[in-house]
Amino acid sequence: MSNGTVKFFNETKGFGFIKVNGSNQEVFVHVSELKDQIRQDDEVTFDIQEGKRGLNAVNVKLA
Repeated sequence: MSNGTVKFFNETKGFGFIKVNGSNQEVFVHVSELKDQIRQDDEVTFDIQEGKRGLNAVNVKLA
């Protein structure tokens, strides 16, 4: 389980990015992987999975 901060999330389009704490890495997040509703600057916990275009955040929950 990783921790991070929501850098950007577009509710209309259903996707965004999470900055992983302790690194410069950012991972893609899709609305289908949310367990809680998220907004920009929210602290979240998540798992990371390899997706078609790179790393994706899955099982995303508010911290």
